[in-house]
Amino acid sequence: MFESNGAGLGIDDLDGDGDQDIVLANLAEPNSILWNEGGLRFRKQSLSHGDSRGVNIVDVDGDGRQDIVFTRHVLPPSLWRNLEDGRFSEDVLPGVEGKLYSSNWADLDGDGDLDLAGAAYDTALEEDLGYNFMFTRSGGGAYAYENLGGGQFGYDRLSDRADALALLLHDLDSDGRPEVLIGNDFDLPDQTWRREGERWVQAQPFSKTSHSTMSLDAGDVDNDGVMEIFSTDMKPYNHDVRTVAQWRPLMTRTPHETFRGDPQIMENVLQVRDRSGRYRNEAYERRADATGWSWSGKFGDLDQDGHLDLYVVNGMLAADLFDYLPGKELVEQNQALRNDGKGGFRRVSEWGLGSHASGRGMSMADLDSDGDLDIVVNNLHKPAELFENRLCGGSSLQVALRWPGSENTHAIGARLALHTSDGSFYRDVRVASGYLSGDPSRIHFGFPQGATLERLEIVWPDGKSSRVENLRAQTLVTVTR
Repeated sequence: MFESNGAGLGIDDLDGDGDQDIVLANLAEPNSILWNEGGLRFRKQSLSHGDSRGVNIVDVDGDGRQDIVFTRHVLPPSLWRNLEDGRFSEDVLPGVEGKLYSSNWADLDGDGDLDLAGAAYDTALEEDLGYNFMFTRSGGGAYAYENLGGGQFGYDRLSDRADALALLLHDLDSDGRPEVLIGNDFDLPDQTWRREGERWVQAQPFSKTSHSTMSLDAGDVDNDGVMEIFSTDMKPYNHDVRTVAQWRPLMTRTPHETFRGDPQIMENVLQVRDRSGRYRNEAYERRADATGWSWSGKFGDLDQDGHLDLYVVNGMLAADLFDYLPGKELVEQNQALRNDGKGGFRRVSEWGLGSHASGRGMSMADLDSDGDLDIVVNNLHKPAELFENRLCGGSSLQVALRWPGSENTHAIGARLALHTSDGSFYRDVRVASGYLSGDPSRIHFGFPQGATLERLEIVWPDGKSSRVENLRAQTLVTVTR
């Protein structure tokens, strides 16, 4: 059953040639790097192990080269140190001994280097129904691993229990430091921690959360300078007789415990922060609440009109759950949701993204250097898919940040604002989001064709600011501090 959770992927420039490379995690076979040779041609390199769930592409040792970190099925994470020229050495993260499922990186304690947040997938079903999954009953939970320097990590245990399909690091209260958001499967509510001095304190910023959270992402869908938080869950996107017949037997027999004040609802949630700093779920009003049995869901300006769209990959294959369906599989279309320009969404089947291949991990990047966002999906029991963007709308600016001499060489945690004659657009630099999937450190801004680019403002992770002017559309700008 839990092999049906599949695996993730990551995208970034691993060899410094300007092309974005792809890293695919794999449960059954070896993990692989797809080296981008231009023109959407890739050369596959198989690594020495698979048995992996999530992918983080991040400069762990501060040498300027992007390393790869895999979370494993029943082992602690593995580190692949980038030695240049396409060579990697397999290593461990000293002090990181937990069997993590989800992981992410940022400067959590404000000391300038990158720390690791990670959580296990303990799963209530292992205990209640006798499944033997990750062998974490006595050592699971959620952790903040502090980078102690010299390649060593110490940890704070945030929780002794987690069913963490997703982990997002995001500054919820605009104080300059990221909170740790854990998206939990099953009945365990999602969890949030903030750092107060030297301690981690659990917070409750949301009045409603998804019940079985499978993905987390942040993006400014209404261009007001404040990012919304999107989580995916299981809710059918159609209500015709056929769809109801596929879902009802499972939902009827699936146990769902509730308690007084339970914030969980079984649908996608879009957290929108109001002027008082409180978050409210507006997924239903903005038509983003139902996208099927949803895994990775991410924001990206796919049509380059200046407004972030959503793409969500779907499907489930599990004999334990769908013994009554052909092939034991719930077959669904991936869902593309176009931003209506006001922060609401509508389904756009005409974009050609409605694959039925049972997606799990998914990430976006410009893979053919034409300026727009392409999409890679890591599917279950089917080949991975690459969707080339041929929408041919709008224009773009891409930004790569470099911070040599620091321990955070790709400025993870930086915030960017692009000001144009057609409005202002906001992004941040992160390592991972969605479901088990790494994001490129290169930032993509879309905007309407003909818009005048006024300036780019950057707030670096330490709070210092930079301003870049004389920008041109359809360019990649590298800003070195």
